[in-house]
Amino acid sequence: MYVCMCHAVTEDQVKKAIDGGANSPRQIARGCGAGTDCGSCVRRIQALLGEHGARPCPTARLAAKLGLADPEANGGDAVGADAADRGGPAPVVPLRAA
Repeated sequence: MYVCMCHAVTEDQVKKAIDGGANSPRQIARGCGAGTDCGSCVRRIQALLGEHGARPCPTARLAAKLGLADPEANGGDAVGADAADRGGPAPVVPLRAA
């Protein structure tokens, strides 16, 4: 299956790059060009990296830094996911300065 249509990069090519030591989307891009054109494949590349124990997605790192709940830790519900069931808006989580 193709991961990057712009550069005709397959999932197998990305997995081989990961097995060869690539541990970020940028390192994958250096090897095969995936993610350097339209960028629509970057999320899939991040997922493949995560599946192989490489660097987690930047969004996951940001959530951990901000102390937000891990969606997988509470059964897949995101913060405020059931707000509609309670009849109110989703809770606001204040951002902390870095």
